[in-house]
Amino acid sequence: MGIRKQPFGYQVKMGEIVLHAQEAKLVEYIFQQYLSGASFNILVAQLREQPIPYDEGKLWNKNMVARILEDRRYTGESDYPAIIDQKTLSRVLEKRSAKQAPTQKTETQKLLRRLSGHTATEQMEQQVRNLLNGLIASPEHITLPTPEHLPYTPEQMLQKELDAVMEQQPIDEDAAQNLILAIAAAQYSAIDPNQYETIRLRRLFSRHELMAELDDELLQSSVSAILCYKDGTIDIRLKNHQIIGRSETV
Repeated sequence: MGIRKQPFGYQVKMGEIVLHAQEAKLVEYIFQQYLSGASFNILVAQLREQPIPYDEGKLWNKNMVARILEDRRYTGESDYPAIIDQKTLSRVLEKRSAKQAPTQKTETQKLLRRLSGHTATEQMEQQVRNLLNGLIASPEHITLPTPEHLPYTPEQMLQKELDAVMEQQPIDEDAAQNLILAIAAAQYSAIDPNQYETIRLRRLFSRHELMAELDDELLQSSVSAILCYKDGTIDIRLKNHQIIGRSETV
């Protein structure tokens, strides 16, 4: 037959739908093999080795196998003689549904993807965990950014003025107090934000226990980027812009 008018496994005799003995046995075989763990590729290869075609002149393919595995008529629906029981079909459909459902990404995988711009892999997760565990073990490796050394900073100029006020007697208390407040403000303004981050990161890692699994919260609060290289290695850029890994001088 060029185009099937009945599901594989059936034929019409004397106006009634009856089993096609050879095809029906093959239907049973397909269900059994699939539940035993055979993939579509394996099933197609096996079916091409036997003489019974799905359609005359056509090789067995995955679509034919899928059509059989999803056909409820094999359980006796719509007045078709049963070839398999409902339990077998339910198990197959459940397995098919599980395979077709997209794998849900974990929050860790989503975070790694966002920080790296690459698909998160087990190797990436392990490398990131190892680098962060290294900082947990030795938080002193988180270093302060190198400050710029200017000849006279605003703070130094104000300090000179304060020294001059303090040397004069009687001391002008209002002027001294104003200068002290101005020095504090200058010190606050002079601090690089990266220095705050460095101090925060040291405290964060010194309080954290070594990880058997990557901690999403630690990763999100400490790492600004994951740098991936062609050889499969990675670096991490901390939130104080320090690079940790193979390229710490970058």
